[in-house]
Amino acid sequence: MKELFAQIPNRRAIINRPLLADQIAELAAEGGEPGDLRRKCVVLLKDALTAGRKELRRRMLEDESRGKLLARSYAFLTDQIVRLSFDFAARVLYPRANPTEGERLSLCAVGGYGRGEMAPFSDVDILFITPYKATPWSEQVIEATLYMLWDLRLKVGHACRTIPEIIRYSREDLTIRTALLEARYLWGDEALYDEARTAFYRDVIPGTEQDFVRDKLAERDMRHKRMGDSRYVVEPNLKEGKGGLRDLHTLFWIGKYIHRTADVSELVDKGLLSADELRQFLKAEAFLWSVRCHLHDLVGRAEERLTFDVQRELAARLRYADRPGASGVERFMKHYFLVAKQVGDLTRQFLAHLEESQKKRPLWRMPALKLRSRKLSGFVLADGRISAPRETFFREDPVRLLQLFHLADQHGVQIHPQTVRQVTRDASLVGTALRENRQANQLFLEILTSRNNPENTLRLMNEVGVFGRFVPDFGRVVAQMQYDMYHHYTVDEHTIRAIGLLSRIEKGELKDDHPLGTKLMEKMVSRRVLYVAVLLHDIAKGRRGDHSILGAEVALRLCPRFGLTPAETETVSWLVRYHLLMSDTAFKRDLADFKTILDFADQVQSPERLKLLFLLTCVDIRAVGPGVWNGWKAQLLRELYSSAEEVLRLGHKTVGRQERIEAKQKALAAELGWDAAVFDAYRTRFFDAYWIAEPEDVLALNAAQVHEADEAGQPMSIATVVDKEAGTTLVSLYAADHPGLFYRLAGAISLAGANILGARIHTTRDGMALDNITIECAAGGAFDEPDQLERLRQTITDTLAGKVKLKDRLAAKPLIRARAEVFHVETSVLIDNLASNRYTVIEINATDRPALLFSLTSAFFEAKVTIHSAHIATYGERAVDVFYITDLMGAKITNANRLKALERRLIAAADGKDSEEDPVTPAQIAAAQ
Repeated sequence: MKELFAQIPNRRAIINRPLLADQIAELAAEGGEPGDLRRKCVVLLKDALTAGRKELRRRMLEDESRGKLLARSYAFLTDQIVRLSFDFAARVLYPRANPTEGERLSLCAVGGYGRGEMAPFSDVDILFITPYKATPWSEQVIEATLYMLWDLRLKVGHACRTIPEIIRYSREDLTIRTALLEARYLWGDEALYDEARTAFYRDVIPGTEQDFVRDKLAERDMRHKRMGDSRYVVEPNLKEGKGGLRDLHTLFWIGKYIHRTADVSELVDKGLLSADELRQFLKAEAFLWSVRCHLHDLVGRAEERLTFDVQRELAARLRYADRPGASGVERFMKHYFLVAKQVGDLTRQFLAHLEESQKKRPLWRMPALKLRSRKLSGFVLADGRISAPRETFFREDPVRLLQLFHLADQHGVQIHPQTVRQVTRDASLVGTALRENRQANQLFLEILTSRNNPENTLRLMNEVGVFGRFVPDFGRVVAQMQYDMYHHYTVDEHTIRAIGLLSRIEKGELKDDHPLGTKLMEKMVSRRVLYVAVLLHDIAKGRRGDHSILGAEVALRLCPRFGLTPAETETVSWLVRYHLLMSDTAFKRDLADFKTILDFADQVQSPERLKLLFLLTCVDIRAVGPGVWNGWKAQLLRELYSSAEEVLRLGHKTVGRQERIEAKQKALAAELGWDAAVFDAYRTRFFDAYWIAEPEDVLALNAAQVHEADEAGQPMSIATVVDKEAGTTLVSLYAADHPGLFYRLAGAISLAGANILGARIHTTRDGMALDNITIECAAGGAFDEPDQLERLRQTITDTLAGKVKLKDRLAAKPLIRARAEVFHVETSVLIDNLASNRYTVIEINATDRPALLFSLTSAFFEAKVTIHSAHIATYGERAVDVFYITDLMGAKITNANRLKALERRLIAAADGKDSEEDPVTPAQIAAAQ
């Protein structure tokens, strides 16, 4: 123990065990009931534990880089508390002058505690060892020790085992075997501990080394999959996630199991790590322990996830300052991801060493592949994997660094771990000469556009350092996080995932989710243009300025180097420049307004560009993270694509407005089969805008609803239709129109637990309102449970009847995503009188919060504005709500003073403040009507 904790300075300042032991002895000498004695002892220990933690916290805040030393110090403090508790139970509460052979008892630490590494709130995992079945005395001591530790509010994991039980359980359970591998004598009968340790290494480990390695690697893979299977998720788990502490532990466990090593430094002597790799290991471990200790201290509990609400404070604690182009928190997280990447590198290098050392008894064997040597360009096959024939192979010709990955992808073979290690070492050979080499660029382009598995190849190229060096602009976004709740991955990981998604669409693997995309890829002419555009679309993230504009400039420089023609280069640059155009239009604009389609088509200009932009948009959105892509977004994008394609293919000579209205009415009449006079009366109730805005299926649903309500004499009708494919629900309200109807409807929907995605608002010539609202669950997906729909109908009914005080009820509604409070979006209101021929378009960017839409629509109502359609989009913490509005007379709002007043009112509403204007009075409403 002294050796384990030898580097901890001034240990007595953390806890003075001899002094505490004397105080406990004095307490025992006073005598008393066992229960009272135990409580008094707990008070002493609790004071010591609190003082020790306070001292360690002081040291942590004084020197943020202590890392591993802090972990050792917390284990040291815990050791003293556990030993004193055990001594008190065994010597004071239940003393035995002459213990029998069966009353021997040993206490040892296992797991991470056994390794001597603990964060402030780590579990205290201990094992009591008895020679035979526990005696009444040993049961009393164990129970008393545990009660004292529990009274100290320590989270204790414990077991009591005999030596035969230790052997049996560790053979059966990998987790128990791993914990015992880390076992460390703590207190009690040391000879008994030594006996158990000898039995473990004699009876459990021999002959199971290969099984242990295989099982630990499989366990690691399952853990990675559970944690998102990427080391580049923007809220990583620093203990269990890919590239975290557990990955480093796994390497040590494997080395210790095979070679009986006591310390990670001994892995160098065993040939499993080089001296340089050991330095990387220790540096990564120290960083991760620093972060973990600060994280536990910051949140006051055992927390392993670097969630958004702690990242900024952690960055400040660890002294990451803001720099031009990157905030302190972004710099901290980039460092974290680079360390996680380094852990991945170490894992590959360790396994390469391991396999090399086990050649006589390989831990696994790949199936042999038959490839002719002339196809391997000088590379060889070793155990079925492509391998460099000698250490100097890449230095002789650096082009081979690209050739290696090209061959691996082309033939579908893995790269030998030793060769991967060579590539990592020789990646520095990638310089200007190689980047300008025509053959190297051709190989890179073929890897990028491969019909096999470009995602896996590019990811490996990125992890070994070749990708970022060959494309330095890409190297700048490696480990570049985006500090918001929308993006789930770093920029490089997002890009590589997007390329993988495009490849899967091309292969038809995502046909159900992307039917149009799959069809378009089958006939794609500009295939390599699309892949390069996906690679470069976010290449300029993290620089000063608009990343779309800057990225387009990067594309103009890089594409010729890759071997693209001037025409291809121009198209890639355009796609990068406008890669957000389609999503912005589809999600933020009214697709029923034909000027929206014309403006979009005017920017796209060609059917081929439209196809490319559609596919780029799909993979860009889907690669953001799980749950971001959904049927509603897919439906809007397909609708925009179809409308724009019609315009582009006909050269803007589209069917006129009146012809389209008549076509829809004719189709609806045929579907309904009503009497001609009845249908004509129904048709004339609606203004032209209704027939233009609504698709044919909604027109049919509305007609049935209106007809049924009128026949039954119902003053109000609420219909709901679930769209499983889009993951949404359409809510149609038919009622007498009155001022403020929509804002009350929006509030009722929010109160019922749904989110509004879009709204089209119509008024008939005879004073009725017909509003079609598309909604989803607050957590995403269709709002489709029967009890949900019934609650929705009742809430809308009660709200419109004046039975619900919306502002009070909505104010009391809890925030579903409390983490959103960490972020602040500066509220902005954009007013556009050119986007539509008939409406003023208002776009509001603000921090998302419950009932935001209700606040905004209330503000419009108070400003005496009519909303004709609303389009709601959320990007993590950012809400982007777009409204098509007119004044009460149906005209655009052009008066500058009124627009300025409206802007102020909307900003106040978005920020949750009372508007500066007085609310509209009943007299004003009556006057306006």
